Amino acid sequence: MRNLLTLISNSATPVLTDDIVTRYTARLEGVSAVSWLSEGVAVDLCFDGDLEAAKKALSPDLLMENFDFGFQVAASRVKNLLVADMDSTIIQCECIDELADFAGLKAKISRITEAAMQGRLDFEQALRERVALLGGMEASVLDRVYAERVRLMPGAVTLIKTMNANGARTVLVSGGFTFFTSRVANVTGFQVNRGNILDIKDGKLTGYILDPVVDSTTKLNSLIEFRDKAGLSDDETMAIGDGAN
Repeated sequence: MRNLLTLISNSATPVLTDDIVTRYTARLEGVSAVSWLSEGVAVDLCFDGDLEAAKKALSPDLLMENFDFGFQVAASRVKNLLVADMDSTIIQCECIDELADFAGLKAKISRITEAAMQGRLDFEQALRERVALLGGMEASVLDRVYAERVRLMPGAVTLIKTMNANGARTVLVSGGFTFFTSRVANVTGFQVNRGNILDIKDGKLTGYILDPVVDSTTKLNSLIEFRDKAGLSDDETMAIGDGAN
């Protein structure tokens, strides 16, 4: 077994079937095994054929499916570094949109968030614009948002704690705010967390963030930084994010 095609479904609504597995194993060269990681949720298709040829042949059809997939070399499956986004990735919400909800500005701010996530707006400009709209908000609202709105993605704790237990480095890097990244890192087990710092004076948000701004470039640079510190190859690293990331 040289290579793997892993099919992954939402665990809340599993959609993988034997028919799907049969359809794709028939198109792989040198299939040596089919291994269910979780029935209906995730399965490994092990094959010895050319990896790049398999990607080229199958990816167009796989992209049309209602499940995720990943091609990888079996020998480098185990990852020694994870760098992850936070909002809508490790947690289920966008924290800035939830803050906006308490200010009665969710519709306006969420539109900017969506445009920034799609890469239609400059991230830093969009972030500063949204934070400015929150100027004057009581800092105590941050605690309310964390307690009432922030919920972890299913499997987040298991992922991070398993990687930690196996000696990997786990890093949370968010364009969101350190108020939330520090708390999410604490409950999930991320060893390092980075985010933007909200400027707070006299118990209220000033409408500004402190420099430097954490953005997608910061995320990439963090991946490179921790990869190089540990002397890892790219194949030993993993990054998770959403939107324009």
